[in-house]
Order: sequence, then structure tokens, then C-alpha cells
Amino acid sequence: MILTASLRVWKKFKFLCTCSRAEAFSNPPNPNLQNKLIVSLLKSCSQSSETTQIHACMIKVGLDLITFPLSKLLASSIPDIAYARSIFDRFPSPNLFIFNTILRAYSISKSPREAFSLFNSLRATGISLDQFSFISTLKSCARELALSTGQCIHGAIIVSGFDFFINLRNTLLHFYCVCGRIADAHQVFDEIPHLRDVVSWNALMSGYLQVSQPAMVVELFGQMRVGNFEVSDISLMSLLSASGDMEDIRGGASLHGLCVKKGLCSYLNVATAIVAMYVNGGSVESARHMFDEMPNRDVVSWNCIIDGYAKNGIVEESLALLQAMKGECMKPNSATVAGLLSACASAGALGIGRCVHEFIEEEHLELDAVLGTGLVDMYSKCGLIYKAVDVFNQIPRKDVMSWTAMISGFGVNGQGEDALKLFHQMVEQGVTPNEITFLAVLSACSHAGLVIEGKQLFESLVHDCSFSPKIEHYGCMVDLLGRAGLLEEAHELIKSLPIKRDVTAWRALLAACRVYGDVKLGEIAERSLMELDDKNPAVSVLLLSTYAAAERWDVVTSTNLVEEMMRGKEAGWSSIELDS
Repeated sequence: MILTASLRVWKKFKFLCTCSRAEAFSNPPNPNLQNKLIVSLLKSCSQSSETTQIHACMIKVGLDLITFPLSKLLASSIPDIAYARSIFDRFPSPNLFIFNTILRAYSISKSPREAFSLFNSLRATGISLDQFSFISTLKSCARELALSTGQCIHGAIIVSGFDFFINLRNTLLHFYCVCGRIADAHQVFDEIPHLRDVVSWNALMSGYLQVSQPAMVVELFGQMRVGNFEVSDISLMSLLSASGDMEDIRGGASLHGLCVKKGLCSYLNVATAIVAMYVNGGSVESARHMFDEMPNRDVVSWNCIIDGYAKNGIVEESLALLQAMKGECMKPNSATVAGLLSACASAGALGIGRCVHEFIEEEHLELDAVLGTGLVDMYSKCGLIYKAVDVFNQIPRKDVMSWTAMISGFGVNGQGEDALKLFHQMVEQGVTPNEITFLAVLSACSHAGLVIEGKQLFESLVHDCSFSPKIEHYGCMVDLLGRAGLLEEAHELIKSLPIKRDVTAWRALLAACRVYGDVKLGEIAERSLMELDDKNPAVSVLLLSTYAAAERWDVVTSTNLVEEMMRGKEAGWSSIELDS
């Protein structure tokens, strides 16, 4: 039964559908009345089961063969893409409205790529396209990050002469920004200056945020103000994010004042953006003050302040906020505790990490890849590798980051062979390793002295993978060879590096020279680091230790060398956790 539709309209429509299909064609009821009733009923449908009831009645009286009512049924079926496609396939000769409707359905569905072949089918029919055909297909391209397909559609837009429609240009802007092609997006933005609205400015500012160019966001906002464009809440949210990324607390506070002046602080998304701005700028007190003033808070705002305390190393307060969130009956999600687990891992705060794990179990949060990876990383870095393995085995759907965290965990705990074994198991199960995975397993081989295995892995990275080794991978190989005493081989590898100006590999070689007391090669490494303008104090310490390992005490006790090494150096500090 259709619960949300007008009962009177539904009864009237059912009465018109009581005749048989043959009777409907011999003595059809008033089509205008039927169409009006269908539109009214379809608008009131909130579930697909209600739509199918109307569809059944339409089939009974033959309305499924008439374009107008069937097109309205198609538009109402958009949330169920499979059902909508079945209706579309019943059209013998779909018109442009029908094509545009199904293209829009695919653009918001779980299978946006299906829109590409449908768009080609539309062009093959010879039907003249309109701006909405391009808009829906471009939105599908943006969701699939289909850059080449979107560029082809951009060309078709120019040829068709539709590039003067502002909605279509804004969709192009969004597409290029999502695909990370900010230069192309800015070109679209600049081509026709008079075809800009606040949506255009917001799209481009959001694009510069995605490519980590916050200064450009600030510059664009200034140009927007000069052009007398109305500042929206979306504009201010982008600018707040940019201020946070630049750690510009003074500028962010001014924006906070502007939000107060415009009455936007009552908007939940704006208030949350202000909290995030203060958090990213390192002003946790200001963030907490804003958070406490919010009349309404959702899980995103709670996540923001909890993560803010965690990122700034105040894990105890972050845990207290987690409990306060529970007290306000706010249901957390995996993102709520992910940042806190990361902070516990970095600080070695095992006691708090265990409390977070208990919280996850008490709240019956699903142990998805995000939570599982966070727990594995936390337990591994705190030295409880058996707990990390236990959590890893409980993750139902492991992604590449879950496998990488466990491989890295074995490596940092000195279990290189287990790391290597898990890596091969990962590949056998069809999970494709990424660059970080290779870095983790190479590091594990380095610390465990698995030279042959490390070389084989590096060769597979060079020859069998779709990405090239980064300088970190070469540095790991240098460390592997250096720890095994193969200093000359490590030196030759550095000289063959595709990137010549790198300090990571030279530092690794210098560290190995310290272990084996190779003064000659250590001096070469130190000179190379000086040429690269590496001012890290560890370089001087490593070189001094190399002389000590070679029992060159005359050099070690050299007053000038020691004074030069200590000049301008600050004292370091460490901390450990006792009794939680």
C-alpha cells in the first residue's frame, strides 16, 4: 500500500485502472487526468516498492507504452538504477529527455561508468544534445576520475557551442579540480570572465585546496571580494581551511569574526570548519572554545576536536572527549578514533591505546580496515606484536594499508622473515602492494639482514610493478647493503641513482660506515652531504662516530671538530610510559 500518497488520489487512479488492457484501448479514460494522477502519485513515493505498484497499474491499462507517463516513472525510479535501466530499455525510441534522465541516474549511482557507453549511444542516434546531457556525463567522469573521457567531452562541448552555459562551465571546473588538473580548471575559469558566479569561485578555491595550494585560495578570495561577489558559507569554509593549512591563526580569527558578523556561525558546517581551522593552526584552546559554544554538534564536529587534541599530542584530553561524546549519546564512527590511535602509536601511549580499543568494543564499532589498521599500527609501535597479529586476523576485509601496517609492524619488531612471509601471502591473495608496502618490507629485510631477499624484492619492484622506485626505496636498499657490510656495493648504487641530489641514501651509507669504521667512504659521504647543503646535526655525529669506530682518537678529540659539531645544537629529549 502506498503510505505517503494521497489516499483519495490513489483510489481514483486504481479505479481508472480497474478495466482490462483491451478495454482501456477501446474506451480509454481521460489521458490528462491519468497523467495528472500519475505525476501526483510518483512525487509522493518514498520507496521503490511504491513505484512498482504504480508501474503495475500502468502496465494493466497500457500506460507503459505511452512516452509521457513512462518518462515520469523513469524519473521517479532514479534511486534504483537497475530498475530505472529496465524501464529505459522498454522505450523503443527514447527521446532526449529520456536519455538525460538515465544519464543523470547513472551520475549519482554506484556505477557512474555506465554513463559513458550510454552517452555514446545517445550521440549515435543523431539526436541533438543539450547542456544537461553533457553535465550529467561530466559528473560521472568526475566520480570515476576519467580524465581522458572528460577531456573528449570538453572538446565535444566546444564543438557543439554549449560552452557559454554557466552551469556547464561550472561542471567542467569541478571535473578538472577533482582530477587534480588545477591549471586546466583555472584556464576554464579565465576563458570567459563574465560567465562566473559564486559557484565558479567556490569550485576553483576548492580545487586549489585539493592540490595543497592554500595561498591561491586566499588570493582568489581577495579577487572575488573585489568583484563584489556575494560570499557564501562554502566560500568561507574554503578560506578557513586554507588559513588552517597555512597555520595563519590571525587571518583565521579575522574570518571567524566575519562569520559572526554574517551570522554564519549558527551553520553547523561553518562552525566545524572554524574548529578545524584552529586545530590545524595549532590553537587547540581556541578550537575547544568554539566547540563548546556550538549549540548543535554532529559526529563530524566531535571527530574534529578529538582528532585535534590527538594531533597536538594531548591524548589524555582526546580520550576524555571520547568519553564525553559517549555521554551525549553521539554514535562514533571509525574516523572518531583513527586519529587518536595514530597519536597513541606515535607517542607509545599503550595504556590510552588499550582504552581506545576497549571503547571500540563497548560501542560495537565495526572493525573495518581503518580501525583495524590503526589498532595494528598502535600495538606494533608499542611493542605488542602478538596483539597486532590478533587484531589483523580479525579484520574481515583487509585493504592494502592493513597488510602494509602488519608488514611494517613485523619489521619494526625485528621479525623480518615474518614480514616477508606476510608480503608473499598478501600477493597470493590478490592484493596489489603499493609503494609504501615495498618500503615497509624492504625496511624489514634491512633490519633482519635478509640481503638476498631484499635484492629480489627490489628487482621485482623495478621490473614487475607499474610504478618506479622512489628515492626512499633506494635509500632502504643502501641501508640494507650497508648493514650487511657491502659498503662498496651500496656506494655504487648511490652513484647510479636517477635522482642525484638526495641526502637519504648518503646518510644511510654514512651510518653504515660508522658501524664498520670505514673512514675513507665515510668522508666521501660527509663531503657529498655538505655539497647537498645538508645541515642535519646527525651528519657530524655519524662522522665523529665513524672516526671513533676506526679508533682515530686524534680526530675525535679535535677541539675544532667537536666545537663545530656542537655549535647551535639544541638538547633533545625522550619520554617513556610507566604504569599507563
